[in-house]
Amino acid sequence: MLTAAEVKSFALAQGADMVGIANIERFAGAPIQMDPRQIMPEARSVIAMAFRVMRGSLRGIEEGTYFSNYSAMGYGGITYLYMPMTVINIARFIEDHGLEAIPYGHQSDWRAIDNGGLLRPGYSRPVAPGRAAPDVMVHLRIAAYLAGLGEIGFSKMLLTPKYGPRNRVGIVITEAELEPDPIYDGPPLCNRCMACVEACPGGALPRDRTVKVTLAGRELEWSDIDIRQCDICFRGGRPADDGHVDDPYTEPMYGRPVARGPHSPFYRKPRNLYNTGQAVCGARGCTRACMISLESRGVLENRFAKPFRRRKPWTVDWSRPDLDTAPGAPGSQSD
Repeated sequence: MLTAAEVKSFALAQGADMVGIANIERFAGAPIQMDPRQIMPEARSVIAMAFRVMRGSLRGIEEGTYFSNYSAMGYGGITYLYMPMTVINIARFIEDHGLEAIPYGHQSDWRAIDNGGLLRPGYSRPVAPGRAAPDVMVHLRIAAYLAGLGEIGFSKMLLTPKYGPRNRVGIVITEAELEPDPIYDGPPLCNRCMACVEACPGGALPRDRTVKVTLAGRELEWSDIDIRQCDICFRGGRPADDGHVDDPYTEPMYGRPVARGPHSPFYRKPRNLYNTGQAVCGARGCTRACMISLESRGVLENRFAKPFRRRKPWTVDWSRPDLDTAPGAPGSQSD
């Protein structure tokens, strides 16, 4: 009989950095559009894996000189290349034992809900009464929490005791009945320092509005994230509600004009890497500031010889065209 120890050992050998298992009962009460039982009604276990984002993939953005690596290697490359191969091989391993398994990566672009969890209007409909509209999108951070990989921080990021917020999550849903891991009950990782709130360049993490949920009988709370503000900031933009759009940075989003933000050095938003890899903000608050805080407290297992932040954080003053020096840039000497 296939055991949890065998599955976890195989997953680590295939490239996962952390592995945990949740029994399906822990998903009781999940919204229908996020319930793994809607995908596999006979599911007995959800295997969750954390794939670490290299601290070095954040170095170029921290210095303001090399942005593409985080979006390519730390975001899109894990999501669309490395993680799929790992979860596919784990599903193959389980199915070689005669038990069905679904390899489930980081994101489904076909999902029926938007980033706020609401059904996309006019998109899809259930094929029968009582079933979810396709496609179901399992909440991966919650799955990782239920599998014992860590806790959910105030920023709604999964925080693991090894890597803090530097994780991408993939899962395998299976009818194999595997021994579950305990839900994380170690030393608290998030101490509500609010570093994420203060450093988010889009102000997308309000400290005075929160969401409370019950997961496997436990009460959790995190910031009521302004998804639209995060989405614009993520791409390096800022809402230009004042009507001032200086050489439009990107296409209007949510009916709002978007201009360059002080956290982007680009005249226009760079093209996507790996479909959705366009993290120009470099997760300045929810990842970098959080990681710096956790490392300063010495609570993470993945430790480094030097601190991450070694210079003053940069911003771009777009009101100063006289600072443009790049060849061909407006105001540069080559114009």
